[in-house]
Amino acid sequence: MVDCHEWHTCQRVLKVFVNFCRTIMKINLKITIIFSMFGKNINLNMIPFAPPRIDDKIINKVIETLKSGWITTGPNVKLFEEKLQKYTGTESVLCTSSATDGLELILRWFGIGKGDEIIIPAYTYCATANVVIHCGAIPVMVDVNKNDFNISINNIKNAITKKTKAIIPVDIGGLPCDYDEISRLINSPAVKSLFSPNNELQKKLGRILILADSAHSIGAVYKNKKIGKIADITVFSFHAVKNLTTAEGGAVVLNLPDEFNNKELKDFLKILGLHGQNKDALTKTKGNWKYDVITAGYKINMTDIQAAMGLVELERYDNDTLKKRKWIFDYYSENFEDDKRLILPVYNNEEKKSSYHLYMLRIKDIDEEKRNIIIKKITEKGVSVNVHFQPLPLLSFYKNLGYGIKDFPVAYDNYKCEISLPSFYDMTEEMLKKVIDSVTKSVNEVLK
Repeated sequence: MVDCHEWHTCQRVLKVFVNFCRTIMKINLKITIIFSMFGKNINLNMIPFAPPRIDDKIINKVIETLKSGWITTGPNVKLFEEKLQKYTGTESVLCTSSATDGLELILRWFGIGKGDEIIIPAYTYCATANVVIHCGAIPVMVDVNKNDFNISINNIKNAITKKTKAIIPVDIGGLPCDYDEISRLINSPAVKSLFSPNNELQKKLGRILILADSAHSIGAVYKNKKIGKIADITVFSFHAVKNLTTAEGGAVVLNLPDEFNNKELKDFLKILGLHGQNKDALTKTKGNWKYDVITAGYKINMTDIQAAMGLVELERYDNDTLKKRKWIFDYYSENFEDDKRLILPVYNNEEKKSSYHLYMLRIKDIDEEKRNIIIKKITEKGVSVNVHFQPLPLLSFYKNLGYGIKDFPVAYDNYKCEISLPSFYDMTEEMLKKVIDSVTKSVNEVLK
């Protein structure tokens, strides 16, 4: 057993370290340490891209969980699931070890396999396609909208065949896709008549499944409904760089039609995600230890340590985290709006409200090479930026499968000029000014 004194010492050390890091971030030290490495200057006072928010509330909750002795799936996970249900307005949520695992779990439950086609956007992270490959199915990539990076409805329509079993729309950057249009399309008589079910679950649904990859968009709103309450099934990510983090982790939100019992389905998916074992560790502590294994399941459960972080993050998400992120997005847009060389991201309109996950800035009339030079110059000025994402056909694995970027011109046009700017809870106005100044100067230097 760990001595109580050791626990308190550990807690004090963690608090001191976090406070030290926060102090450095907030005062934005004027002393810049620069040293030479391979002939290049490296700025150690970089504004980071997306560090997680780790404060005393998070640390204390994690330590409390460690002290409880319950560190795997237990009471914290159960409570986190209940609070996510309430937050999304749904009746069933299952927490998982990652969003990727959640997506694959649903595809396997739905019986996706060899020869099946799953429609996905070409503009997404590789996880969206990888889970389809894992199941032996075919990712059918389609091009995206020019204005907002999300999957194009017309291109979905043109890609549907008798082999189509599911569509995975992706809320890029936190902006919801056009879900009503997708729903109308798959429920139209012409498309429903094409649907060819392979099993009883698919027959019960009677149409293409809408499985939302909402890794970026927890808290986003579409036509006055929170994401999670719109698609048949929605999957969130709580990875370290996400707005709401559990370090690693995800959640599956069930919102299937009345023909399905979402609560019973959650119970089955929980078993499927725990080796097929019909009792978890928490259940076995209540005096009924004997369990059965009813299927060859997987191992994708969330731990109580992860859920401890999630409970703190969710409690302050709408009234604190999202407000701060919106302020950051608005600050960028207000300061960039007069620069006609820039295309500002769409993150709010009459029907959609983003989760403000990625500020995806584009620069007009540049190619990929110039974009990369601009990124290099921004980085040299002490600002970390990123690119979201490389379209899937640019990646070696998918290129070798025969996907070609020439078939997705909008995805490539959006990618070649995109730069994602820093956005995180502890950003100060001084930091934002530095980012804006660095971007503007770097664009000026390249587009002389």
